[in-house]
Amino acid sequence: MTFADRFQEIRTGFERPFWVANISELFERLSYYAAFASLARYLHETLNFGVKQAGSLTGLFGGLVWFLAAFGGTLADRLGFRRSLSLAYFILSCSYFLLGSLGAPWLAPVRNAMPLGVLVTIVLMLPALGIALVKPCVVGTTARASKENVRSIGYYTLVNIGGAAGPYVASWVHQHISVENVFRVAALSVFAMFFAVLLLFKEPRRFDEAQTVNLAQAAKNFVTVISNPRFMIFLLIFSGYWIVYWQEFIILPLYIHDYINPKTDTELILVTGPLTVISLQMLVSFLTQRIPAFSAITLGTLISGLAWVILIIHPTVPMAILTLFTVSLGEITQSPRYYEYISRLAPSGQQGTYMGFAFLPIGIGSLIGGWFGGVLIHHFGEVTHQPSRIWCAVTAVGVASAALLWIYDRVMTSKSNLPVRAGSVSE
Repeated sequence: MTFADRFQEIRTGFERPFWVANISELFERLSYYAAFASLARYLHETLNFGVKQAGSLTGLFGGLVWFLAAFGGTLADRLGFRRSLSLAYFILSCSYFLLGSLGAPWLAPVRNAMPLGVLVTIVLMLPALGIALVKPCVVGTTARASKENVRSIGYYTLVNIGGAAGPYVASWVHQHISVENVFRVAALSVFAMFFAVLLLFKEPRRFDEAQTVNLAQAAKNFVTVISNPRFMIFLLIFSGYWIVYWQEFIILPLYIHDYINPKTDTELILVTGPLTVISLQMLVSFLTQRIPAFSAITLGTLISGLAWVILIIHPTVPMAILTLFTVSLGEITQSPRYYEYISRLAPSGQQGTYMGFAFLPIGIGSLIGGWFGGVLIHHFGEVTHQPSRIWCAVTAVGVASAALLWIYDRVMTSKSNLPVRAGSVSE
């Protein structure tokens, strides 16, 4: 196929609902990553939380959505994509506005009525409700309103553009206005998408596809998944990758500001990861296509874990950027192959159920990573005054996760003496 033929495929491969849904998610991702990029420092410097609690709360913000995503599709199917998306963006706009207004005088009666930590926890949980609705709607619309040979390119590219734009917007707003307004701009971004969906989005055509399960069946599926020890052990081990990965949002901004250079634009350097993914995803996928899926997952985990050694050796802002670049190389090495492996790991007829819970390590990694990062920066930064040891611990988790994945593969492979069958973990 020539380049012209491929360009024609891409140009004609998407229907209008695809563009409306995915461009709206681009702005949703912009809002999410703008808020995430500023959140740790906002909690610590503006709302005066200690670094340990700021880390835990930041992890909560990043983690809860992935637990709700498995059930969001049920509600989206019942309401329809148009109503679900508009409801999601309305919830998100209110949530981000409240997050940016936690210190505002008009919220003083609420602040006085409960501990600030409780109030912040409640507000940080609200965006998860909206995002858990956005994901299944956009994925479902993409499946219905695009051709299979161009689907992944369009979806993945637009999501990462939003991921790159978010920290950039957060940087500009923080530097020129105030950090509180980062969250208000995020609210405005998704509020605009509320109207865009109502005015422009048409429910995509429904083809012969399986109905989304009801809540009772979703709960039953959850029990099915957690009762599979092989699958659960793999998910728990792989959560170590995400514990390491999320530190770039949870404690890296605090570390750079407190221990390298307080004038550093910590939001702006977080653009590094998404730009790396956009630029190098196709190249890395080509270079690693002959590597077995599980080996690619293990290699990506190891690369992202060892990346933090760069910051241990030379703790400067340029080396922090190089660290983020290397972490992203690990991400694009493992990420596409991870979902490929999950689809193989699932027993016959249960691929959809298992793929629905493939996001659990992301949530587990963020929740544990928030607590873990907060403990590290408090202990090694504020107590022992050895901040470089923060990254020794993070690296140790990454390397240990890669080692456990390797052991898991060897053990599971050695047990598979029978011919490979559906649901076997063998490659």
